[in-house]
Amino acid sequence: MTSDTVKVFCRNTNEEKEVRIGTPLTELIAHFGVKMPYLIANAKVNNKTESLEYRVYRPKTIEFVDLSDSSAMRTYVRSLCFILAKAVDDLLPNAEMYIEHAVSKGYYFQIESDLPVGKPELDAIRNRMHEIVAADIPFVQVEEETGKVVQLFRERGMEDKALLLETSDLLYARYSKLEEYIDYFYGCLTPSTGYITMFDIQPHNGGYLLRVPNRENPVELEPEIRQEKLLNVYREHLKFLKISRLDNVGDLNKAKREDRMSPVIQVAEAYQAKQIADIAEEITRRFAEGVRVVLISGPSSSGKTTFRKRLEVQLMVNMLKPVGLSLDDYFIDRDKTPLDAYGEKDYESLYALDLQLFEDHMLRLMQGEEVELPSYNFMTGTREYKNHFLKMADNSILIVEGIHGLNPELTAHIPREKKFMVYVSALTSISLDDHNWIPASDNRLLRRL
Repeated sequence: MTSDTVKVFCRNTNEEKEVRIGTPLTELIAHFGVKMPYLIANAKVNNKTESLEYRVYRPKTIEFVDLSDSSAMRTYVRSLCFILAKAVDDLLPNAEMYIEHAVSKGYYFQIESDLPVGKPELDAIRNRMHEIVAADIPFVQVEEETGKVVQLFRERGMEDKALLLETSDLLYARYSKLEEYIDYFYGCLTPSTGYITMFDIQPHNGGYLLRVPNRENPVELEPEIRQEKLLNVYREHLKFLKISRLDNVGDLNKAKREDRMSPVIQVAEAYQAKQIADIAEEITRRFAEGVRVVLISGPSSSGKTTFRKRLEVQLMVNMLKPVGLSLDDYFIDRDKTPLDAYGEKDYESLYALDLQLFEDHMLRLMQGEEVELPSYNFMTGTREYKNHFLKMADNSILIVEGIHGLNPELTAHIPREKKFMVYVSALTSISLDDHNWIPASDNRLLRRL
């Protein structure tokens, strides 16, 4: 190794080579002869996601990733949003665009303009996006003192970004340029607009939908699916945020600086309590019509247990007696647990549960019989019985919580009219700024940490 070279190991080809110090990752793709099924959008450098513009100055281990990888897809979507923002600004310079949340396998956005934005305007924006892509304009990263960046965004009328950076306590901040248009994105972008060849925009439920490549097969677009209920939940929460003067995270940071967090938390807690009380009222009404079991499901770290406990309190206020059944107690013996694709025991599989026993107990309880409930011993991996008997009273209602709570196979023989189903998810309606949302999966990860 000479003084002007550095060793780089490429996991894709399982090779180590000496490369010139300062070589960008874009050149290393060809240098190592990396071939991947789909577009390479970024790389993991020492397991940290970096842009393909990243330059190597020290020994590194590099793994290039294509659009089948979630981090590469995020890089693609960020770059696409930048192109969309520039196209809107080019054609409607006085308009405001808000990219609000992921829905219907795409990203929902709104455009506020003095003029109506109909099909002709949307077609013009789409065409302008294709022009920007065809021009293969580089995304330029600029780093300056945060105060100067804040002033720059404020001069451009981007108060959402200015406020977020102003309340971040960062000494220096980076922003991105696409010709003379500037924006701020929280993660790497593709080297240039020419990488972004697959997308579409279309009207969607009072706004617009930015369509992106399919996560499983990135050579085609994600199919549009209807998610009106999810969209309406987001809209309701956005109204709540506007009333609370919390349009973006910068507003939340400002509230903390102004010592307004206590009332913000109190209002948020009261808002959730009202929603849970409304659900309890609906369950009580349906109880009179025959509902006898509440099934609660949701992804990991979504708040299922907290929701269940608060729902039980509201049900007791309505003179119902909630009775909880733990799905964990219905695990089959460990040595019978099904295996996953890697030959490991799959404890999250529906078939890791004794479905027949669980459903039998549910039916018998709802028929007024007394049932001896099992208790699963996680030390021995076996089911035990400890004389724990349960019988439902006239005003009892079963509460079942778990990731498989809404799986039809779990309660296949229980009549639908006896079931009330609730899906819980930690949706994130507040955004970082007008062009950067917070993925719900990131929110759940923070809750887990």
